[in-house]
Amino acid sequence: MRLETGSLAQQADGSVVAYLDGKSMVLSTTTVGNLPKERCDFLPLTVDVVEKMYACGQIPGSVFRREGKPTEEAVLVCRLIDRSLRPLFPHTLRNELQIIDTVLSVDPEDSYDILSLNAASASTCIAGLPFRGPVGAVRLALIDGEWLAFPRLSERKRAVFELTLAGRLTEKGQVAVTTIEASAGKDAWNLIHNENQPKPDEELVAEGVELAKPFIRMLCEAQIELKRKAGKPRREVVLFPEYGEQLFKQVSKICSRDLDEALLIPGKLERREKLNEILEHVHVEMAEAFKDMDPEEKERQIDASIKEIQKEILRDHILKSEERVDGRGLDDLRSITAEIDIIPRTHGSSLFQRGETQVLGVTTLGTLRMAQQLDSISGPESRRFIHQYNMPPFSTGETGHLGSPKRREIGHGALVRKALAPVLPEEDEFPYAIRQVSEAIGSNGSTSMGSVCASTLSLLDAGVPLKASVAGVAMGLICGKVGNKTVYKVLTDILGIEDAFGDMDFKVAGTPEFLTALQLDTKLDAIPEDVLASALYKAKKARMEILSVMDECIDEPAEISDLVPVILTLHIPEDKIGEVIGARGKNINQFQSDYHCEITVEKDGTIYITSQNASDAKKASDAIEAITASKIPEVGEEMEGEVERVTSIGVFVNLAPGLDGLLHISQLSDRLATSKDGIESLFHEGQKIEVVVKSIDSHGRVTLALPKSSSASSQRFKRQAKANRYQDSYEYQEPARSFRRQPRFSENREEFSPYRDSRERLYDRGERRGGGYRYSPDFDRDSQDRRFSFPRRERSQGRYNSGSSSRFADFSEDNNLYSQYRQDRDERMTRPRRHISHDRYDDEN
Repeated sequence: MRLETGSLAQQADGSVVAYLDGKSMVLSTTTVGNLPKERCDFLPLTVDVVEKMYACGQIPGSVFRREGKPTEEAVLVCRLIDRSLRPLFPHTLRNELQIIDTVLSVDPEDSYDILSLNAASASTCIAGLPFRGPVGAVRLALIDGEWLAFPRLSERKRAVFELTLAGRLTEKGQVAVTTIEASAGKDAWNLIHNENQPKPDEELVAEGVELAKPFIRMLCEAQIELKRKAGKPRREVVLFPEYGEQLFKQVSKICSRDLDEALLIPGKLERREKLNEILEHVHVEMAEAFKDMDPEEKERQIDASIKEIQKEILRDHILKSEERVDGRGLDDLRSITAEIDIIPRTHGSSLFQRGETQVLGVTTLGTLRMAQQLDSISGPESRRFIHQYNMPPFSTGETGHLGSPKRREIGHGALVRKALAPVLPEEDEFPYAIRQVSEAIGSNGSTSMGSVCASTLSLLDAGVPLKASVAGVAMGLICGKVGNKTVYKVLTDILGIEDAFGDMDFKVAGTPEFLTALQLDTKLDAIPEDVLASALYKAKKARMEILSVMDECIDEPAEISDLVPVILTLHIPEDKIGEVIGARGKNINQFQSDYHCEITVEKDGTIYITSQNASDAKKASDAIEAITASKIPEVGEEMEGEVERVTSIGVFVNLAPGLDGLLHISQLSDRLATSKDGIESLFHEGQKIEVVVKSIDSHGRVTLALPKSSSASSQRFKRQAKANRYQDSYEYQEPARSFRRQPRFSENREEFSPYRDSRERLYDRGERRGGGYRYSPDFDRDSQDRRFSFPRRERSQGRYNSGSSSRFADFSEDNNLYSQYRQDRDERMTRPRRHISHDRYDDEN
């Protein structure tokens, strides 16, 4: 990793370009506003990560070919940077701060999140701000039983567990870990149980945290050296105290006792109501005090003072009595209930409640085509398991705006997805796309870990064969002085108020065997190693209690609902894929139409059949297996086939399921088989015929011929053709412009004799230019207006019409028609080879 400054973005307060292996490149800038932000009671820090598609050599796929809103990956990196750097600024700073990381180049083998976090810390260090940095970030992966630093994406595929850590150097020179993001690999279960790789339990993860500290120290020292060489002078910014000392003392005197009682009320809403009463009372009592202060500023300081008094009371109460707001001990869980099958007509649903935190889990199963397709600068990704987290404003008893998910919701959704990913079934075992939604309908601490529990219950209710149940719990920490000694009190299953006033939020999720996800945020400069390890072990104890409650509700997959589409999986040889699909998807489309199903064929020969009806899916499966089981015929082999389609070029014959052959017109010796009409007089759909395989080309296309003992000129075909000729008639067709004689055979021969003129040979251009009449065996007379239809003569008949003995017509059914025929013919006899135009015929009629 290389850090540079001074070349790009020179007008920013801090600008650093970070490189990783000379391929990944991130520009990080830190800018501070000149004036404090008015009416602001928090640190106005904004972190943005901008992914440029040119970083990976791509053009954005949007309509305007421009980058749009941040991707999920960018949002998660923003949150990682924000959570790592925010605690190191003075919380009384009111100047706007903006950190922008622009990804300029990315190596597809490396993720840019670690590089981006180090760059953001470096640019902030040299900006001349009151910042207790720098922060060093590193990723470790547990691969083949060893921790590997800065693993590449190809190496991470075999990782059992990954740790992303950020830390800083304390005044004593020790490394303090401030942020942890960790998760088990997608293949962790298989690697642990099939390859005997070590389980990422509490001891192994704690070991990984300690191994990361030398890398954090090295990165922090590099940033300190950069600051020494290129850092800007310390910038003078005004820090705004949250309250004045005198005002704080007076507010404390008025409400301390009442607040002490209010903070022991177990219920969140009752406690909030009592605190609002106290707040209103304090404002009334302070109305006559500090009249020289601005009213708005005075109100703000009173509110901040009451909040600080609450914090002191709560922390002091826990440190001294080890009793919490709702009366629990430090290691006690809240009351837990678990239910399934909550919502009708969903594929799976659950309700998990822990104290006043309520999470509704809903599972929907779909075909693999419904998998989420992600296109980011890290490369395309297909996500079969989708988790989405929602927290509407009514969950806290408040009003608010509903819209697209915020960063917090995206972050919590990603954490739950990582926690559940290692226990999901393989695609071959369960070929469904899974959408899991967690609705936090009641919030009083750790809705994200409640979502892990609710999702597990809902997935099992939907019939998803999880490899193990997963539960999660949030751990807290209170640090303070008791006498002259610094005391650390770890809290299990923290409340919302304990999260706000405490020093740590440590989310831990896992199965009974190993950890699957961690997330740590702390407000302390450092958490001792033994305290962090203690939090992990206490989290395991709590997790096992939660899992026991969940197992009582459901401990194995339920039957899949009838509302879920049935999906069957087949595996065929890759060389059979073309036969199954058929020419232009003929077979697949036919199966989908006949069996009302959806069929997906993968490149490796895996076939997914999706249907709402199990019997239809089975029929489609049997049809596909019949194709793969059929043998490829050999050249010269005689086979019986079924006529599937008759065209002008020949007959398509079905030889076996998914195997068709062409009996070309050139293989038919009968002179009637020189047009589609003639072929149809010999063959019809569904007819069984004997054929011989003449050839098979490189694409598997089969050319057929008739056996020598059964040609088109055989007596059987002649009898069929003769029977068909008896139905022939004289008819007129508007597009045709030439004559054709009809066969001599007719059923009604009483009124006239067949007429034959062997001298008449009409030139073929009448067909091409239009005009004239013809006599055709396709008689389709309209008895109302005496209009007749003539099909065009096939090109295969040659340049001139033949005057063979078969060119006679039977007009016994209509004397007028016969008279017209004779009149037209006599006139044309006087002018040989001259065609009577179509328009003239219409005029005469």
